[in-house]
Amino acid sequence: MATELKKTDVVIVGLGAAGGVAALPLARAGMDVIGIEAGAWLSTRDFPPDEVRNNIRGWPQSVQKANSEVPTHRPNASAPYSPRPAIHPMMNAVGGTSLHYWAQSWRLNPWDFKVVSETARTSGASRIPKGSTVEDWPFGLEELEPYYDIVEHEVGVSGQAGNIGGRIDQRGNIFEGPRRRDYPMPPLRGTEFTEMMAGAARRLGWHAFPGPAAINSRSYEDRPGCFYHGYCARGGCPINAKNSTAVSTIPKAQATGRLKIVAQAVVTSVDVDQRTGRVSGVTYVKGGQEYFQPADVVLIAGYTYENARLLLLSKSRAFPNGLANNAGQVGRHYFSHFQTMSVSALFPFDLNNWYGLPAQGVGVDNWADNNFDHAGLDFIGGGNLWIYSDRRPIGAANMNVFGKAPGWGSAWKSFVKANADRWNTAYIQKTTLPYEDNYLDLDPTEKDALGFPVIRITAEYKDNERKMGAFVQDKMVEWYREAGAIGVEKLPVGTMGPSTHAYGGTRMGDNRETNVVNRFGFAHEVPNLGILGASVMGTSGARNPTLTAQALAWRTAEHLVKNWKAITAGNSSSR
Repeated sequence: MATELKKTDVVIVGLGAAGGVAALPLARAGMDVIGIEAGAWLSTRDFPPDEVRNNIRGWPQSVQKANSEVPTHRPNASAPYSPRPAIHPMMNAVGGTSLHYWAQSWRLNPWDFKVVSETARTSGASRIPKGSTVEDWPFGLEELEPYYDIVEHEVGVSGQAGNIGGRIDQRGNIFEGPRRRDYPMPPLRGTEFTEMMAGAARRLGWHAFPGPAAINSRSYEDRPGCFYHGYCARGGCPINAKNSTAVSTIPKAQATGRLKIVAQAVVTSVDVDQRTGRVSGVTYVKGGQEYFQPADVVLIAGYTYENARLLLLSKSRAFPNGLANNAGQVGRHYFSHFQTMSVSALFPFDLNNWYGLPAQGVGVDNWADNNFDHAGLDFIGGGNLWIYSDRRPIGAANMNVFGKAPGWGSAWKSFVKANADRWNTAYIQKTTLPYEDNYLDLDPTEKDALGFPVIRITAEYKDNERKMGAFVQDKMVEWYREAGAIGVEKLPVGTMGPSTHAYGGTRMGDNRETNVVNRFGFAHEVPNLGILGASVMGTSGARNPTLTAQALAWRTAEHLVKNWKAITAGNSSSR
C-alpha cells in the first residue's frame, strides 16, 4: 500500500533539460512544485575528465535507471530486433542529460514549423513523402521566439546572432529566423582547425558561422567561462561552465522556496481520478518504498521514450490503453534525428583537436531545411553541416583507416600513431519526418529493473531521408576536399535505434484525433496533464532539440500559470 503524501500544486516528473526549466516560472508564480527525479544530485566532484568512466561506462556514479530500460529496436514489424546497446544514450540526475550533453542550443528555422504548407506552396503537396504523417505545427516561429529568448538568457547561451529583427549580420547564421536580441554571451572561441574549415567554406561560396552553445564563453551569473579541457562530450563540467538546468534554472527555482526535489525516486504511474478522468497525482518508488504524491497538475518531463512509456503503463478504467491514449496516438509519429550517413576525412597534417568541445565549431546552413533550391531533387528538407573540435585518446584510437592500413596489428598501430590527430568526422543533422509505420510501444518481453516493460522502437529511415542523406554527404565531401583532405569515407545509414535526439510519441497539435497534446502541451483527453520535451515535437529540422524543448516547456508552464483556474477546474481529491 502506497504512503499518501501531502497534496501539492504541481508535480514535475523528471528534472532534466525540460522539467528543470518549467520549474522556474511555476515557482516564481508562487506555486508549490515537487520535482521527482530518478537520478541523484551530482556535483563538480563527479565530473573528472575521465574518458573511461564518462564515455565507456556511462556515468556509473549516477543512478542509472536509464541503463536498465534501454529501448529495444526493430526496423519494421516483421524484422528481427537490432543489437541492443549496453548504455542508454541518456542518463539520470538532477539536471538530466543537460549535465553531459554537447550543449548545442539551436533554434528551429521558420520552415521547420510549416513543412507541409511550405512544401505545398513551393513544390506542390505531392512532394510530401508517401506514408508520412507530418503536420504543420499549430503555430510558427514567431510564437515560440519570445520563449527561445527567455531560455537563452535564463540558462545562458553563447553565440552570434545572424538576424536581429530582420537585420542580417554576416557574422552569424544568415538563414536563421528573426530574433529580438543577440545572445547573452559571444560565441565560443574558434580554433586553427575550425578557422581553416570556415575559410574553405567561404571559398566554396558557402556561409560558415559559429554555433550556439549553453556553455559560458565568459563569466555568466557567477559561473566561469569554459576552459576547453576536451572532455565535454558525455562529460559534466568540473567548473560549472556548462549551463545545465542543475546550475541555472533549478537553483533559481529553489531560491523561491517553492520547489522541493525528491531525488532517486522512480515514478511508476500517473494516477487518475476515476470519477473525473483527470490525473490526481503520481505513484513513485524510493528506497524500496512506494508513495503516492497527490497534485492538482502533473507535468511529465522525462525523455521521449520515457514519456511515452509512462503514459502507456498508466492504465485505468478511464484509459484502458494507457493515459491520454483513447485516440491511440501515444507512441505514434515517432522519429529520431537522422544523424547517421556522416563523413570522415583524413588530412596530411595535425589538426590539434585534443582540446575543445563538440559545441565549439562552425556550421554551414546552405544545405539545411529549405535554404536551397530543391528543383530537380527528389526529397524535401536538408542538413546542417557541423565541424567541431573534440578528441580523446580512446576515441582517437578508434579512427577510420581510410583504406590505408589493416584494422589490426603493427601496421595499424603505426598508422594510428601517425594519424590520430589528422582525422575528423563531421556532425550532420538532417530533416527527419514521422511516418505511419514508425512508432513506439511497450516491448512484450523485455523488462526494466522494477519489472516493467521497456519501450520498443519500430522505425527505419525512409527514402526521403536516405536520398537527402546522400545529397548532404556529397556536400560534406566537397567541403573536406576544399580544406585539403587526402581521404574521405562516407559512413553508412545504420539503424534508427535508441537516440539522443528522439521526437514524437506525444505529438502536439490542434487535432485531437492525430495528436496527444494541444498547442500548449496539455493532453487533449486529460486537461490537467501536461507533457514536456521533444516528444511533443512534430518536426526536427536540422537542429538539436534541447533549446526548442526548453522553450516549449517555459511556454507550457507560463500557460499553466495564466490559466490555473481553468485547467484545474473540476479536479477532485479522490484517487
